[in-house]
Amino acid sequence: MNSLQKLGGIAALLEGAIYISAFVFFGAFWSYPADADSIQQFLFLAENQIILSVVYFTMYVLFGMLLAILILALHERLKVNSPILSQLASIFGVIWVGMVIASGMISNIGLAASIELSVKEPEQAMTIWRTINYVVEGIGGGNEIVGGLWVLLLSVAALKGKQFSTALIYLGMFVGIVGVLTIYPAEVLTEIFGVSQIVWFVWLGVFMLNNGKIKSNKSPIVVSGRE
Repeated sequence: MNSLQKLGGIAALLEGAIYISAFVFFGAFWSYPADADSIQQFLFLAENQIILSVVYFTMYVLFGMLLAILILALHERLKVNSPILSQLASIFGVIWVGMVIASGMISNIGLAASIELSVKEPEQAMTIWRTINYVVEGIGGGNEIVGGLWVLLLSVAALKGKQFSTALIYLGMFVGIVGVLTIYPAEVLTEIFGVSQIVWFVWLGVFMLNNGKIKSNKSPIVVSGRE
């Protein structure tokens, strides 16, 4: 059990690192020519296809794989004292895994197909590429409702079972509520969710690595009798 908790802790730290890497890449290194015409934009995408494909794989597919490990570890930890809430949280967590991994596969397949079509039909290819981006944003980036519900529910389960520190639990609740609020299309909410979840992932990872033993709040059953 301790091994799974430590594995989950490592997965959580890596999730935070992936978030940070994505922010740094798109904030400091990615210079997409948004004001250029379709031909120039696809020339840029073609020149950077490999690095962008790697980034999409890391941001979505690898993130989803690590998330699956973390979900399993947290379920094992929380089910001892909060079995129903833990199961409910895990359902939303597994759905989030599927959505995130699907986003990465759609992004990479769509990127390659759009670049190939752009040689003959750049305008049509741009329409397809924008549509793909809308789909990816819809299921894996533009709103964080499912991920927010996962964090919120497991934080409530952790509060009930006293499995995390109080501060970590309330941070998780904040992250979860902000994630649910991203149903409203405001970019600032998505940014707050992303930044606060980085802190939550890192804090959670450190906590799990340092607290591998699962506590049970259930009182032992005492059987008494006469001889």
